[in-house]
Amino acid sequence: MSIYEVHLASWRRADDGGFPDWQRLSDTLIPYLVDLGFTHLELLPVSEHPFDGSWGYQPLGLYSPTARHGTPTGFRDFVRACHAAGLRVIVDWVPAHFPTDEHGLGRFDGTALYEHSDPREGMHQDWGTLIYNFGRREVSNYLIGNALFWIERYGVDALRVDAVASMLYRDYSREDGQWLPNVHGGRENLEAVAFLRRMNEVLGQEHPGASTHAEESTAWPMVSRPPEMGGLGFHYKWNMGWMHDVLDYMTRDPVHRKYHHNQLSFGLMYAFSENFVLPLSHDEVVHGKGSLISKMAGDYWQKFANLRSLYAFMWAHPGKKLLFMGGEIGQWNEWNHDTSLDWGLLDFPLHAGVRDLIRDLNGVYRGNPALHEVDFEPAGFEWVAADDAECSVVAFVRWSRDRSRALLYVGNFTPVVRHGYRIGVPMAGMYRERLNTDSQHYGGSNVGNGFEPLFAEEIAAHGRNLSLNLTLPPLAALYFEWTA
Repeated sequence: MSIYEVHLASWRRADDGGFPDWQRLSDTLIPYLVDLGFTHLELLPVSEHPFDGSWGYQPLGLYSPTARHGTPTGFRDFVRACHAAGLRVIVDWVPAHFPTDEHGLGRFDGTALYEHSDPREGMHQDWGTLIYNFGRREVSNYLIGNALFWIERYGVDALRVDAVASMLYRDYSREDGQWLPNVHGGRENLEAVAFLRRMNEVLGQEHPGASTHAEESTAWPMVSRPPEMGGLGFHYKWNMGWMHDVLDYMTRDPVHRKYHHNQLSFGLMYAFSENFVLPLSHDEVVHGKGSLISKMAGDYWQKFANLRSLYAFMWAHPGKKLLFMGGEIGQWNEWNHDTSLDWGLLDFPLHAGVRDLIRDLNGVYRGNPALHEVDFEPAGFEWVAADDAECSVVAFVRWSRDRSRALLYVGNFTPVVRHGYRIGVPMAGMYRERLNTDSQHYGGSNVGNGFEPLFAEEIAAHGRNLSLNLTLPPLAALYFEWTA
């Protein structure tokens, strides 16, 4: 699962500067994603919404595909075109809140019909929006029906539920005195929990091939476990902790990274507690946070090297992948929902090199089952070097389910070329360098181990009896495919 997250209105504007229609998106976006090897397309909300600047996250017409891109039939045809090209479609879905606009659901019959009457329950502090009264059966059924609607009427494959954390806690973004406890005196929103479980149960019964993804940023347990186990019933959960740790690490000057080495390794302490998606989403490139490449440490060349290294680490790490549009071309500007991506950057080799790396990462990822078959169990992962903080080197092995295929990842997060670096390995045999983010093809310095295969030697390293003698390029990652 390699997901490309898109805001349709600003991916590539129409020639007149307006919104692209569904046919234009079919003709441009779909071939682009197929060429880059993505498996899934995730759309920011396509439900009708009054304010462009909400990016669709303040919807009013939950049962209406936005008219910005054409007709409902056009949207259905777009989804069918995605399927014909081998892409599955995820749509962002927002049951967490709705705007107060008079033509919406707020005080629909003059009373608090869909929302709570008390603002301590019915008003969202962050967005000034209304909160559904999940305890009302009619409201719950209205929302569950809408979840089914997108799957049944338009063929959508999955729903990504936005702002789940704000649904789960009554005191979310609230000070003392601004919220009401539940019937047991606690902070959990029991009605929202029951709604999410029921929604996932109904979707599972009616459409077992569909999936749901939770954007949930807290430590709420078992988000991606079945309701009968006490879970919320989602298939996947966004791993916000991994994202924050790794991005913070990549902003640090390499000379200081040895003091923060745990930010690379800590995610493996809980990596198998949920079915995680690793998100580098739209939320990380707005509101003054800067673009992904602008976050990277170092000078101009080092920023590109760090970005390539980040992507290789992410694609090798357990968990499904999600990248927001623009990340694949190394866009310098923060995302602006009113304009197209900076496509002209692809005229420059370093930017084109990032795009080419994403294509190759997806190719290796799809072609080697070791990278995706066992994402949610410890059996698919094995540390090789987790604690070489002094050199800022990380190495691990990913295994296929039957252990017939393996991939060795080695990352050097400093600008120092390391000759003769010995990496312990768990298996004898031949290792071939499959991907090197420092390749000149991507704009790197072309340091590496060449095309000739390497063989494990009976020399101990990293607590193992076998090892490889490697050259580690600067600020780069290496993938080695193993053959017994």
